[in-house]
Amino acid sequence: MQDEFIPANDACERLGVSPATLYAYVSRGLVQSRPGADHRSRVYRRTDIDKLVQRKRAGRGAARGAAQSLDRGLPVMETRISLIRPDGPWYRGRSATALVREGATLEDTARLLWDCGGDDPFASAVSDEWPGTVRAVAGNTQLPPLERAMASIPLLALDVRHSFNASPAVRRDVAATLLRQNAALLVGATPSDAPVHQVLARRWRPGDAGFADLVRAALVVCADHELNVSAFAARVVASTGAHLHATACTGLAALSGPRHGGATARAHALIVDALDAPSPAQHIAERWRRGDDLPGFGHALYPDGDPRATELLAMLRATQNAAAMRGLEEMIEGAFDASGQRPNIDLMLAALCFVHGLPGSHALVMFAAGRLAGWLAHALEQQELGRLIRPRARYIGTPPETPSDPEAGDAATSAIG
Repeated sequence: MQDEFIPANDACERLGVSPATLYAYVSRGLVQSRPGADHRSRVYRRTDIDKLVQRKRAGRGAARGAAQSLDRGLPVMETRISLIRPDGPWYRGRSATALVREGATLEDTARLLWDCGGDDPFASAVSDEWPGTVRAVAGNTQLPPLERAMASIPLLALDVRHSFNASPAVRRDVAATLLRQNAALLVGATPSDAPVHQVLARRWRPGDAGFADLVRAALVVCADHELNVSAFAARVVASTGAHLHATACTGLAALSGPRHGGATARAHALIVDALDAPSPAQHIAERWRRGDDLPGFGHALYPDGDPRATELLAMLRATQNAAAMRGLEEMIEGAFDASGQRPNIDLMLAALCFVHGLPGSHALVMFAAGRLAGWLAHALEQQELGRLIRPRARYIGTPPETPSDPEAGDAATSAIG
């Protein structure tokens, strides 16, 4: 049965909350919303509202609140790195989309995220040759990009004498080299002092300055997004005292999952299927009617649309002629008419590849090359705090057997205590 959506005043009345609180539930992904019939108001999924009502009736103790915080709920950590607002991510008080318009590179963004001040960790040249320990793997273009990077990065750490140095300046130098090496590994090239967006663009579309600028923008808006899955995983590893190379591998592993960075592959497949159909809009509408999801559309933290995607779409429109964009525009319009959802960053990374005739796998490469700047920022911040991240789990499995003899139980406890 199709989900029923109700207006805001009904939703607020059921929950006993203000409209501002209802919007907070939407931004945290607890309630799905879509445009109303007039496309000026919004309506809210009744089943989500009813679930929240049941939670409130059941009560919310500390343990329940902590569990719900793990899925885009209440903040669980403090950070100075980035803030998510309706107009997109902000990096240390600077708008990510504004940085794109100002011409910032990923390196500029990394300096900001890493709080470098007047220091420039990218001023030092990086070796243009791979160490012998990784040469065979790093140059093997038959390997998938993320796997090639994850196989090489731990071995690169063996040649870094200062992996565990506590100096912030030394750590940032290590991070800068790692950012450049990761980009080269992802595209099967040798390390370079060139900006990361040029390393990627020259490998994929040499001589295309417009494409290179799109890659630059994509890297900047992908650089960080607060405590997403991969950033949180990277912080946990960094909290153990592990070096930055281990943190980078953790982020790459988390990003590879289909519910995170791997979603770009599903978005690219949707674009291909929709634009192969006689009517892209009709193809999307039929998917929605039969209950299929729309990969690349909608975002729990941006119910009114992902500003990162909006920025890339505007740039794509400015560099591509109307004929090249026609099918994509029909698809986007059809998705909004059918579901009320707008493109997210996954779709636009995939679209950037599609309109330039590139494989969908390149979308994930851009995501991984850009997001490493954020993972390293979180690792540096966590290392500076010097605290271990060790949450607790609430056990809900089979209860332990209760000893029949209290004294025997005490003895067992002493034995294992």
